[in-house]
Amino acid sequence: MTPAPTPAELEAARDRLVPDVVADGLRVLFCGINPGLMTAATGHHFARPGNRFWPALHASGFTPRRLDPSEQSELVRYGLGITNVVARASARADELTDEEYREGGRILEEKVLRLRPRWLAVAGVTAYRVAFGDKKAKIGPQPRSIGETRIWALPNPSGLNAHWTLPAMAEEYGRLRAAAEADDS
Repeated sequence: MTPAPTPAELEAARDRLVPDVVADGLRVLFCGINPGLMTAATGHHFARPGNRFWPALHASGFTPRRLDPSEQSELVRYGLGITNVVARASARADELTDEEYREGGRILEEKVLRLRPRWLAVAGVTAYRVAFGDKKAKIGPQPRSIGETRIWALPNPSGLNAHWTLPAMAEEYGRLRAAAEADDS
């Protein structure tokens, strides 16, 4: 197991970019808000130990076992990928400006048009609202699409999002999985 980054290594990761885990034609492209410092320091998405992305992904049935963030490249085997609304790493999402979110939304839209996933799943409804100018968006499928790609707003898996329990989060991820599987039949 790789040792945890030191505080100095975490601070040095500020503003670092983390490569996407993507391929053309994915079933679901998951989209975080932006990389946290742990993600930037390790190069692995949703790497902070308290983040519930990987447990929710498994509990919802997207993966046959709980993947470690270091195994993120395996997602493509399952037709899944990861990107972010805002590319630069920060300690907290509240360090980002509305303009960064809007610019990130424009860049994300171009990426989705190029990669053509069936679903874009934004893990953070507040980030989705700002990035796409939809102040009334709620968790779940969204009325808008990007080209042929449908959009689903998911709860933010951060441990700081305490009003969403892991079981409730896994249930919402499971609703998305069921919609994606319905596309396969």
